[in-house]
Amino acid sequence: MTSTVFIAKNVYGGDGLGRLGDGRVVFVPGAWAGEQVRAELVDERRHFVKARLVEVVEASDERLASPEPSVPGMVYAGLSYKGECAAKESQLAEFLERARIAFPGISRGDDAERSLGYRNKVVYHFAKQGGKWAIGYRKEPEHDIVDVESDPLARPEINRALPEIRRSVLALLTTGPEAVRKDTMRKESLTIRWTAKSGVRWWVGEAPRDLVMKETTLGLDFEVPAGGFYQVNPDVCESLAREVAAAYARGSDKAPTVLDLYCGVGVLGLCCRPPRLISVESGRQAVEFATRNAQSQKAANARFFPWQVGRSLRKIRIGAETTVIADPPRGGLERGVARWLAESNAARIIMVSCDPATLVRDLRELCRVYEVESVKWFDMFPRTARFETMVSLVKLR
Repeated sequence: MTSTVFIAKNVYGGDGLGRLGDGRVVFVPGAWAGEQVRAELVDERRHFVKARLVEVVEASDERLASPEPSVPGMVYAGLSYKGECAAKESQLAEFLERARIAFPGISRGDDAERSLGYRNKVVYHFAKQGGKWAIGYRKEPEHDIVDVESDPLARPEINRALPEIRRSVLALLTTGPEAVRKDTMRKESLTIRWTAKSGVRWWVGEAPRDLVMKETTLGLDFEVPAGGFYQVNPDVCESLAREVAAAYARGSDKAPTVLDLYCGVGVLGLCCRPPRLISVESGRQAVEFATRNAQSQKAANARFFPWQVGRSLRKIRIGAETTVIADPPRGGLERGVARWLAESNAARIIMVSCDPATLVRDLRELCRVYEVESVKWFDMFPRTARFETMVSLVKLR
């Protein structure tokens, strides 16, 4: 069954949203805000319907005449970059408004113009399909692998190395001793990583424990274990660190001490260059590297603790002179952490998140005691559904 639908907006995830004649919401991937489309209903539920785009009856001015080369996950490949940015900012505003969080407005925190060729780390899967090996991204929900010979999201340095890397992996899978071939098959993934100082490195399966990558942010050098976390978009990472440091600086006269929660290898806290830095991270290897980074930067008053934040609240002291930076994983703050922060004496809290849903969940708790000073979003992952957000909060008087 097909239906003609007006697309009112693009929701988080990229799908176009419209309504059927019976009032049910319909989600149409590849349809853009302001368009009239014909869509085939493929999955009907009581309150919503998923549909497949069949025809664009009236196109948006932001629809690209020729979609960009695409890989799985590039939900905005058919939309202008201007249209993508407008959609993401609108989505963030809607998350905040629906959660009834008061905010003074939203601004973009980066000015990066690179919407393709930005990723400095890619992870591909490999499997035999139809008698032939495929190396690339999984396509959801089928889980088939789309073979990637050139990746529109990856840095040019990675794409230049990709043909030779693919040949090497295929050789491991198809030639040589049987034990090597079987071991490679079991690992199922290929990771390629690039930095300006380390060049291109790659591995199959888990990262080699002795491989170290060298990154630079805001003029500071950071060493990162090859399997460790660092933002995949160097230009926007620079902007995010700059904005976090600026938010800290606005209140550093009254709250000079930084407590950096979920600190990773120490990037955001060290980029603030505070007179005193206390950082907490559950990964012991990350803490080891954060400590090394602080030493190389001569940050003598920086201390790092290998603790899980949610299980260590009684150990962590927060005074009125403290600025808290929290950059948790996609799942947001652990259970009880938002309430603990809300009840703390911290003068300022800077929240960084890659998931607006968990961000607003945590903000609802924090905003009982804190008010939102500023909201900035960063297009850390252009052409995909995701983006990064920074919210600066100050204690209510």
